[in-house]
Amino acid sequence: MHDSDRHFGPDRRRVGAVAFGCWRLTAHDVATNQAVVEAAVDHGMTIVDTADVYGLDWGGRGFGANEEALGAVLAAEPGLRDRIVLVTKGGIVPGTPYDSRPAHLRAACEASLRRLGVDHVDAYLVHRPDLFAHPTEVAAALADLVERGLTSSVGVSNHAPSRTRALAAHLPATVPLAVDQFEFSPAMVDPLFDGTLDACLEKGTLPMAWSPLAGGRLVGGKGDSTIPHELLTALDTIAESHGVSRAMIAVAFVLAHPARPVAVVGSQRPDRLAELAAARGVVLDRAELYRIVEAALGTRLP
Repeated sequence: MHDSDRHFGPDRRRVGAVAFGCWRLTAHDVATNQAVVEAAVDHGMTIVDTADVYGLDWGGRGFGANEEALGAVLAAEPGLRDRIVLVTKGGIVPGTPYDSRPAHLRAACEASLRRLGVDHVDAYLVHRPDLFAHPTEVAAALADLVERGLTSSVGVSNHAPSRTRALAAHLPATVPLAVDQFEFSPAMVDPLFDGTLDACLEKGTLPMAWSPLAGGRLVGGKGDSTIPHELLTALDTIAESHGVSRAMIAVAFVLAHPARPVAVVGSQRPDRLAELAAARGVVLDRAELYRIVEAALGTRLP
């Protein structure tokens, strides 16, 4: 059985190994969204992850809409807020596309809190790096959010390891980077090699792996044509040997790394969420893990 405990933030709060992402939380009625979010939390998905930019696709109503939808769920079930670790992200400005100047990050965080209907989030992440922002500016903005009580901790999303190090070097010791969110799946194994997961091990940062099913491309029937056939075959063979689904093997692969990533899933089906949460109990051996890596790379490791 997987040890499913992860630890989050400065207080080392225990969280589930699978998290619920709100990118697709675009239903227009509160009851539907509430059923999905509550199902996720009931299945141990302690972290609920969203962003101000969510709502611009998947049938959403526009910038900020998914935060508003989650806020409506939290308002409908007030006890839910105390059961979750609430994470949101900012810094993407459609048409710009990125702005991490202090004034913008502060305003973006404040706007997110209004949409969510809360006085603070548990983590506020810079969604994508602003290539023209000095890390001292970004660090000052993030530290200010913590000092004002708007967020308990801070982190980054979609940052190269070098940018993450540069930002961390300018943060005060009392405000370490608590979260590093990045794409990681059997179809995207770069974090195994580019230093991303190594840095999480070094600093004790919680990795959050978005798109562990490669945006659904790993599980759509025979799979998407962009996924190597050898990888799908490997996943199916391993899934058959464990008596579970291909999706569960993909999530179990993400969870197997010693940095103890949290896999962020976004299904809107409660039955599917139950299946993905159960991947916590799938333990892959070394041969299975490396078969997936080699199939993803399309070559044998030396």
